[in-house]
Parts: sequence; structure tokens; C-alpha cells
Amino acid sequence: MRTGHLTRRNRTMKPTKIGNGSRRGDWNRGFAVEILYPGQTLKVGDSGISAIGRIDRARVAAGHVVAMHPHRDDEILTYVRAGSMLHRDSVQNEEKVTKTRLMMMNAGHTFQHEEEILGPDATEALQIFLRPRATELEPKVQFHDFGEAFSRDAWRLLAAPEGAPLEVHAQAWVQDVRLSAGASLPLPALQAAGAVRLLYVFAGEARIGALTLHAGESAYLEEAGGTVEAVSEADVVLFTTDPGAATFKGGMFSGNLLAA
Repeated sequence: MRTGHLTRRNRTMKPTKIGNGSRRGDWNRGFAVEILYPGQTLKVGDSGISAIGRIDRARVAAGHVVAMHPHRDDEILTYVRAGSMLHRDSVQNEEKVTKTRLMMMNAGHTFQHEEEILGPDATEALQIFLRPRATELEPKVQFHDFGEAFSRDAWRLLAAPEGAPLEVHAQAWVQDVRLSAGASLPLPALQAAGAVRLLYVFAGEARIGALTLHAGESAYLEEAGGTVEAVSEADVVLFTTDPGAATFKGGMFSGNLLAA
């Protein structure tokens, strides 16, 4: 196990804009994904940021099946924004995942799953790969129906180490909001002293400080406070993580690509 942290020198950095991830596939047919390793822009020897390992923005055509495949030591939040899918896995779940009913896969020591796209429309979603606090944890899968697809102009807690609808085995918190055009919203209080944040725009256009962010772009923030403003209606996801907490960086998908 390794404990992830940023140096004091890096803690003095100003908010940093992180561009879109690398795109694979064709967005207009079949399967396409935009893979973001948020730490690569920061050049601190880690492809992730503490417990935030990787973010995949996917668009999958109706009828497509993402075949059964393994995960190990990944905490995976499936954040659907359009369409729906049928989830099957190696612990005997067969469950529907939609834009109101989200899923957290705590892969632990061994886990496999597949997803079948349902209905006539493409599914658009984030697969958020977080890093567990330790390796070889017991696998489990969680589902939660939030009732509403979006939280209008107010932060909503999706996942956290405790006290959230979905539990993540890491010092990481995931919140979201749909901001009305022209609206502004202060960032919530930090959940841990010294925590850092990644503000990701899923759709629309938003501004934080001097940075303007379009869909697929994000901002790395090291200071408490701040306000996000919607240039147009915008769907925003906020990730918070504690760089001083124990973090296992050897996960199959969430792990550090830049490790020596």
C-alpha cells in the first residue's frame, strides 16, 4: 500500500485547467470513450489525483453489449446521464442502471461485469474509477435510486466513505449539480483538511475563477472556497479527495500509469 500525497511546492499551485481526455472509437456509432487521467496535466508522477484514478466519458449505441470483463482494486461509479443499461456481474446481480438509478462497483480482490444497452437510444455515462484505501478488499455492488436525474442549482452527494447513498472504500467524495444558465453556486465546504478537488463539466459551459470549462474539461483546485458559474445550463460533477489518506494505486483501471 502506498500513501498518495502532493508536495508542499505543488500545494501552492493556482487552479489548473485540465483538457478533454483521449478519444477512442466513433461517437456516432457503436462504442466511443473519452479517457481522462486527471493527474497527467499536473506532472507530479501520478496519472491520477490521490483517490481519483481515471474518468471515462462513454457513448454506447442501443443494443451494444460491453462484454464480461474483469476489474481488480477499482471503485467504479457508473454515472448515467442518458439512456439505460442492464448490468450483469460475477456476484449474480442482474440490475437496470439509469440516470436516476446509479451504481457503485467496489471491485475488491476480483470482480467481473458486463453491460447491455437497453432501449432505442444511445447511453451516455461516466465510468469513474476511484482508488481504494487498500488492496484485496471484499467485492460488492451497490445500487441507489435518487428519484431525480438532476439536482437543480444545489449540490447533491452521490458517493462518500460514509453518510452517502453509495459507499466508496476511499477518502473520496463525489457530488453533482445541474446549474441553470446564469446561475452561480459556491463550492461546498471541504470534507477533510487539506483536501483537493476536481471540478468536471459533463455538459454545457461553466466558469470557476478565471477558467472557462466546456464539456469534458475540468479544473484542479487546491484551495477551499470558490464559486462555479454557469455560462449556459451545465451539468457539473465535483470530486474531492484527501491527498494525505492511504490510497492503493495499483488498481487494474484506476492505478497509476506513471509508477516506476
